[in-house]
Amino acid sequence: MTSPCISIKNMTMAYGDLIIQRDLNFTINRGEIFVIMGGSGCGKSTLLMHLIGLHRPLIGDVFYGEESLWGADYKTRQGLLRQTGVLFQSGALLSSMTLAENVALPLTEHTRLSAQRIRHLVSYKLALVGLAGFEDYYPAEISGGMQKRAGLARAMALDPEILFFDEPSAGLDPVSAKLLDDLIRSLRDHLGATIVIVTHELASIFAIGTYSVFLDMESKTMIASGPPKQLLTESRDPKVLRFLTRGASEDSSSSAIKQQGHENL
Repeated sequence: MTSPCISIKNMTMAYGDLIIQRDLNFTINRGEIFVIMGGSGCGKSTLLMHLIGLHRPLIGDVFYGEESLWGADYKTRQGLLRQTGVLFQSGALLSSMTLAENVALPLTEHTRLSAQRIRHLVSYKLALVGLAGFEDYYPAEISGGMQKRAGLARAMALDPEILFFDEPSAGLDPVSAKLLDDLIRSLRDHLGATIVIVTHELASIFAIGTYSVFLDMESKTMIASGPPKQLLTESRDPKVLRFLTRGASEDSSSSAIKQQGHENL
């Protein structure tokens, strides 16, 4: 549970001459629910794109275990990325396909399984996210929360060791967001997946995050790392505290977190 899963070493991200973040160094351990947090525009989603092989860093590298992602050849890189599944912010379901067809897509593209076996796996994955019986529905026929869960079923189609989530609670009502948080935590607990989440939602950060990094837009680097609740009680950086309290006093926020902790026991 404490062995390195992904390591980010001396990484600088940029779009052309525009530096987004620099000197990033942190490790995501196996079995963690790791949160990438910070204010809007700080580079959270950009960092995610670097971690899943969609954007090459200007400097530095990403390691999956001991293997360099960006130093590897194309075939090796694709093999590393086969360990991952991604839930994008919008869910990114194909509107012309049913939920079953969406979830089946990675299986038909990357395996030689029979059509019958794929149907069985698709039904199983949809059942895992609470969508048993919705195989023939189209994305437009279900709610936003259900679309997120269907996107998660597709992300899990190839049984990845690592799941990435980009703002999974965005656009959801509080009840749907909590249900999704509970599902994410259950996947970690029962499937042993390592989960990396980009989010600014405090409820999710404190409810499920086991470790985190905070990206600062002004200094263009990470200025804090650690378990989110520990950062709330121990950090002395005003930017971190302002983000984690959102204008509330540190004492009242700490009380709220303690109360939430008791409710989760």
